[in-house]
Order: sequence, then C-alpha cells, then structure tokens
Amino acid sequence: MKRIGFDSDKYISLQSEKIQERIDSFGGKLYLEFGGKLFDDYHASRVLPGFCPDSKIKMLMSMKENAETIIVVSASSIEQNKIRGDLGITYDMDTLRLIDAFGAVGITVGGVVITQYASQSSVDNFIKRLNNLGIKVYRHYPIDGYPTNIPKIVSDEGFGRNEYVETSKPLVVVTAPGPGSGKMATCLSQLYHDQKRGIKAGYAKFETFPVWNLPLKHPVNMAYEAATVDLNDVNMIDPFYLDATGTTSVNYNRDIEIFPVLKAIFDKIYGACPYKSPTDMGVNMVGHCIFDDDAVCEASKMEIVRRYYDTLCRKRNGLAEADEIYKLELIMNQVNVTTEYRKVVKAALDKAESTGAPAAAIELPDGTLVTGKTSKLMGPSAAALLNALKKLGGLKDDLLLLPPVVIEPIQKLKIENLGNHNPRLHADEILIALSISATTNPIAAIALEQLPRLKGCEAHNTVMVSEVDKNTYRKLGLNLTCEPVHATKKLYHK
Repeated sequence: MKRIGFDSDKYISLQSEKIQERIDSFGGKLYLEFGGKLFDDYHASRVLPGFCPDSKIKMLMSMKENAETIIVVSASSIEQNKIRGDLGITYDMDTLRLIDAFGAVGITVGGVVITQYASQSSVDNFIKRLNNLGIKVYRHYPIDGYPTNIPKIVSDEGFGRNEYVETSKPLVVVTAPGPGSGKMATCLSQLYHDQKRGIKAGYAKFETFPVWNLPLKHPVNMAYEAATVDLNDVNMIDPFYLDATGTTSVNYNRDIEIFPVLKAIFDKIYGACPYKSPTDMGVNMVGHCIFDDDAVCEASKMEIVRRYYDTLCRKRNGLAEADEIYKLELIMNQVNVTTEYRKVVKAALDKAESTGAPAAAIELPDGTLVTGKTSKLMGPSAAALLNALKKLGGLKDDLLLLPPVVIEPIQKLKIENLGNHNPRLHADEILIALSISATTNPIAAIALEQLPRLKGCEAHNTVMVSEVDKNTYRKLGLNLTCEPVHATKKLYHK
C-alpha cells in the first residue's frame, strides 16, 4: 500500500485562508492567476500522495459565493490545434470542458478571453460557436514590444485596446487549458482597466509547483522540472526574495526573468509595485501540508522516471527533442534514480525475454508483480489486466476468466466486419467481454469488482501501446510507461 504524505484537508483550509487574506490586502478584489491544472491535477496527486486531483477546485468551492472565473486561451493554440497531452483534446475543446466543469460545481464563468487575437479564421469560428452557446467572448490583441515596451503596453494603444471583462465578485480566478495562454497579461490588462474606472483590485499568482518553501533540489521540485522539460522551465533560487528577506525560496526561471518587467508595469499602473519578489506574488500553501517527506520523495522520484519514459516515447514519435532526454537523465542522476526504480520495468522486460514477444507488468497495491504476455487471443496490456484482477480477487492464476469460446466471436467481428488487421483484443474489449460474462459467471463478477483497486498502480509495457490501451489504463488510474519501441516495423502506427 502506498504511503500517504500529504494532508489534503489541511491544504484546502490553509489555501482558502491565504487567498482570502490576499483579497483583503488589496481592498476586496483580486485577480488570481492559476498556473497548472485547476481540475484533474494528476501530476500533483502522483507526487504528493494524499493530494486529490480535485483538491484545488474543492478549495475554490469553499469560496464559490465570492468567486468567478475567466478562461483564457491563446488564438495561436486554437489555430495550431494544440493538444492537452493528459486528456488528448484540443485547447478549444478543453475550454468548453472547463466551462462545463465550473458550471457543474456552481462557479460562475465570466467569459472567455481570446489572447493574441488577429482575426484568424479558425479562431473566429470558435468565437462564433461560443457566442451561439451564450458564452461571452473578449478579444485581447498583440502588443508590439510586449513585454518590454512598458509605455506602449500600459497605454490606450496597449492594454487599452483589449476588451474589458466585467466582473462582480471579490475573487476572479484566471485559468486556461494550458501554459502560454496569456493569463498574466489578461490579469494585468484587467488591472489597467480597473484603475481607469477607479476600481481597487490586486493581482496574485497561484502556482502549485515548484514549491517555494521546499529545497531547490527536493524531488517534488525536480519532478516539476521533469514535467516541463519541453517548456525549458528551470527551478531557481529567487534572487529578489533572497535580497529582500535574507532567506531562500524557490521559483522558476520564467517568473524570475519577467519580474523586473512586471514590477515596471505595476509601477506604471499603480505608481508602486506591491511585491518585492516573484515569491511574494504567490499564495501557494502546498509545502505546509506535507507530513511525510519520505513518502513524497519516493512518489516524486517515481514520477521523474515515468516522465523519462514518456519523453522517450514522444521522441520516438517525433514529438520531443534529444535535449529533453538529456535533461531528464540529468534530473534522474540528481535524485539518484534509474529506470530500475520502477520494479514493473524489469518484470515486463524479463517476461518479454522469456516469451520472445511483447509483455506487460502491473505492480499491485501490496507490491506484488503480475505480468501479461502476447497471445493469439489478446495483447499483453489486456493479459496483464486480467491477471491483475485475478490476483486481486484471490482467484487461481491458471483460471480462464474468458475462455476462447467467448473471445473468438469478438475477434471474428473485428476482422471480418470491422476491418481490423489485428485480431488480439485490447484492454477495453477485454473489460467489455468480462462485464458481459459477469452477468452469468460469478467468478468473472469477482474479478470485475477489483477494478477500483487498480487505481494508482504502476504498469509497464515493453512496446508502445495503442491509444485504446493507453486510454483504458489512464481511465482506470494506472500509471503506465512503455519502452520506446513500436510493436511492429510498419511506418504507420494507428
């Protein structure tokens, strides 16, 4: 059983208190830039065992009577069909998902801000769709010389051109589908317009990672670097905070580099900057809620290795650069781990070597390792899944949960009617077959009942799995990694 190292209830309490304190310090209105994921923060839940993926939204729900949101999406992200990697959907579709998610928990969405708007046709189509859905849309325009041309930025030709979002709540959460959306610029634009209207308002930043009051090379902070190698984010000691207080804090390079510019913008809007450092801008209380550092360190090291495998596979598919691999290898060296840190890796590789075909392994909550091999009936991901369910249900290893008489008609359907070339069943097909069998087979029902116990388990496959298997494992909560090897020598892999 994985050790818990983070107090989620304490976090929700401390974090809401800190945000309210910051609202009060600015006279009752705050634009809070939310970095990272507001919903479904699975990275945080993996590196901080005990942190719930929806902890941040639960915290906001405790303040929802006084909160509303602005969702920011960059026009270039829409135009380029940028994909949110963890969910596999485009940024424009994730914008709709976020609107639904906020609505489901009773938090008002004040509107969608399209940044870097330049009349792109695909963006105009998205705006039209939002308008048809009754969602307010605001256009923010490129500013020549941003972010260094302060006189131009803080003027009627800069922020003044942007459409102003009317807000009424003390807390305005500014969030986005992903990084590079323009959240900070949106907050600053709002402050400029508020100042002209005589409205007192402030700005603060919510970033879960890096954790400012943990050491620079703490595995939690190193896991953040591993997660953002494609963005070239690097954790650094905040020199402005050190100079102002004489103590160290951790921030990341982009916020430190932009702070002098941000300070100048604040000076121009307010007459004085309310902050002395990037760390001062933050309200993050995560570091105060870790109660078992060893558990958190272990989870973070595991995440670093997972990120390494993910990047290896992305590079194999032409989606990552060699430099990203080198950076991750350096991070692994700094926290003193290798790929062997994941026990499922060796188990899967050993099974593949003994069978001469792709194999998979799953580590169960008690540390038991189960494997799955390639057969005529199913792929290794499906086989490992069935074997894991049998083990969790206390069923004999040699028991046939799904005999060939059940599987073969499905294979026939796939090949003869649906045009597939691979007759082996995927993980989702196996689960559907198991669900049908469970209606008449008590043993299958026992196996099916074990599915929730797979959440948080580690898994590894000796080849890159199909999107179907990957999504099935993700939905079950399994942390899957793969060797950067294609299952076949074909150039096209569906």
